Amino acid sequence: MCGIVGYIGQQQAAPILLDGLAKLEYRGYDSAGICVFSPDGFCVEKTKGRLSALSELIDDGKAITGTLGIGHTRWATHGAPSHENSHPHLSTNGKISVVHNGIIENYLLLKDYLLRHGKTFRSDTDTEVVANLIEYYYEMDGDLLCATRRAIEKLTGSYALGVLCIDCPDSLIGIKKNSPLIFGFGKGENFIASDVPAILKYTREVVYLNDGDMVVFNSDSAAFYNALGEQIEKKPEHIAWEMSAAEKSGYPHFMLKEIHEQPKALRDTISPRIRGGRVVLDDLDLSPDYLRGIRRIYIVACGSAYYVGCLGKYILEKTCRIPVEPILASEFRYAQPVLGDDTLVVIISQSGETADTLAALREANNLGARTLAIVNVVGSAISKAAHDVIYTWAGPEIAVATTKAYSTQLSVIYLLAMYIGDLLGTLPEAEYKSMLKALQELPDLLSSVLTTEYLDHIKHLAGELYQNHDVFFIGRNLDSATCLEGSLKLKEIAYVHSEAYAAGELKHGPISLIEQDTLVVAVAGVPELFEKTMSNVKEVKARGANVLGLTTEDLEGEIHKTVDRYLLVPKTHPLLQPSLNVVPLQIFSYYMALARGCDVDKPRNLAKSVTVE
Repeated sequence: MCGIVGYIGQQQAAPILLDGLAKLEYRGYDSAGICVFSPDGFCVEKTKGRLSALSELIDDGKAITGTLGIGHTRWATHGAPSHENSHPHLSTNGKISVVHNGIIENYLLLKDYLLRHGKTFRSDTDTEVVANLIEYYYEMDGDLLCATRRAIEKLTGSYALGVLCIDCPDSLIGIKKNSPLIFGFGKGENFIASDVPAILKYTREVVYLNDGDMVVFNSDSAAFYNALGEQIEKKPEHIAWEMSAAEKSGYPHFMLKEIHEQPKALRDTISPRIRGGRVVLDDLDLSPDYLRGIRRIYIVACGSAYYVGCLGKYILEKTCRIPVEPILASEFRYAQPVLGDDTLVVIISQSGETADTLAALREANNLGARTLAIVNVVGSAISKAAHDVIYTWAGPEIAVATTKAYSTQLSVIYLLAMYIGDLLGTLPEAEYKSMLKALQELPDLLSSVLTTEYLDHIKHLAGELYQNHDVFFIGRNLDSATCLEGSLKLKEIAYVHSEAYAAGELKHGPISLIEQDTLVVAVAGVPELFEKTMSNVKEVKARGANVLGLTTEDLEGEIHKTVDRYLLVPKTHPLLQPSLNVVPLQIFSYYMALARGCDVDKPRNLAKSVTVE
């Protein structure tokens, strides 16, 4: 969960490295550092804290000369954020410099071995083991490529690495296993990076490295090798989206920008898949015969994507009449799931690199299930490993707290449910047409929520409620899953203790936590369960709760009788209602975070792409 950048070319490297790291700071912001091959050898500068501290230290990079270097922005795993633990790390004799994203699981064993062979360590990190291990083998025969390959053969865990050697002033090595790494082709310059935004300013031609791949490159050429050490050809992919998609474009925060981008993201994801009045998923190879033989669908994901899966259970079971089980990826792979060719495993991930989710996908493949990935990043590890893939066209999402990725993932669940329901004949034609019409109208309905007046109203509510230290979200059926996401947003960016419960479970324990003025957010967007949810609201109000309600516009006359404050959204098809209900909760969390003085885009202890277990 760190960001790495590497550059070699004709320009001064340090400013380019800093610029790239600034685009990757969502991946980690505990510390930052760079190593540049200067006329006097390696020049390493690093510091605890945000990237801005490093930029100030080296005058935005102008203080360091040299046209070859590597950079890193860190999310701490091994060792606290500190100068010593910041990357890049040097080997004992200072000849090898390494940046690393991932976790080396057997680093203690390797460290003990290296200590016994005369190597020294300055940090608490697992990464320093890599630098010393490469040095150890390099000292044997002076072949850097061979030494690097021998070193990574000893590593257990995940890594994306950038490697420099003092004896090789005109080349850089990149290696990937279970952590993202791309290579960028420039003109008289080349790059490696954890993600496209870091280098999009300089090139649009990139290669997504596969697990086990290694690239050795200089300013004019690159040689790619597979896990067997065989040289291979890699064709670049062209990145079409604009640089502005990864910039704030006048918004104070990426999160607010991405909330406002949701209508377009939904439209981009939905519209190409509707042709001739039907949902068309060209890339799927799911025949009616196969679908009729499915015994169970698992939806496997982490965080917000898992909450999409919780909604998916209700949506897919109602439309397709197949049992659906959402399960956390970190639990799935260790649960010994009963899988086979009669099981469809749907994998959801924004980045397509989420470590637990990728491991769960591989486990499902090994056990003989069919796997279908819902991801945002083309060429990502999950998209390559799954049997089928449906891309969400959300564009880059920079804010740590997801908004448009969540919404587009949910829209793909709608498309998938309608597609399967249509093939199986379990979704009546009238219902199919009703859902299709509502799905096409969804982007415009969402736009109607994102008005200045509506946001100002929520900002005002947050200003009244931000001092609450405990918040409970309650809802039933689809709303209970939406509550999980609303609660997570509040925890992630406003640092408010927040819990989400199915409203019917209140009497089984949670109601004992309700005290005078405890804030309860009640989501009541399922029409046939509205009165039951209001009964639960009355139960918490009887114990002193302060209730913020959320329902559809047609129920305004009813909800105001029971709650203290309320938010309204347009009414749509019942199965699609969660797409509208979640948006006010995203906005509420955003303004709660601002009122509490939190850093919205860089919440403490969190990073955007979780590429470690």
